[in-house]
Amino acid sequence: MLWNIRTLNLLAFLVTVVAMATALFYFQGYLGLTACPLCIFQRVGMIGAGAIFLIAGLHKPANTGTRIYALLGLIPTGFGAFIAARHVWIQGLPPDQVPACGPDLAYMMQNFPLQQVINTVLKGSGECADIQWSLLGLTIPGWTLTVFIILMMFQLLQLIKGDFTRKG
Repeated sequence: MLWNIRTLNLLAFLVTVVAMATALFYFQGYLGLTACPLCIFQRVGMIGAGAIFLIAGLHKPANTGTRIYALLGLIPTGFGAFIAARHVWIQGLPPDQVPACGPDLAYMMQNFPLQQVINTVLKGSGECADIQWSLLGLTIPGWTLTVFIILMMFQLLQLIKGDFTRKG
């Protein structure tokens, strides 16, 4: 069968690669957009999810292993989805309720404890509210959230059914 669990995990890995390539080469490189702290956290989630999909695809586990990889993969995918949803929410705030711009992530990482960096990033900042690109009514974090939701649905299917591509 062409669509086995290994192929599907490698396809999901390819989705994360395309998402990251789009962020780095198109949005950042070609359009010159700067990633805000929430965007960077979403990238961390996408890279983490991609790593789990790649390992699962290369390993080709049986039912129990498929479920374990799916559970592990839900951590970075869920994290990324949460951050993307928060980002979409911040972009939807009225201008007078948008948090003030703060220091960039590199500065915070060098000067603040990790817990304070995480809390500050999750609060968002004015730069995170800027909508610099959209397609079909969805902004970059909206599309990122869509990708995370699709990946999470695939992981949940694996978690519930194990290797659902096997006969018998």
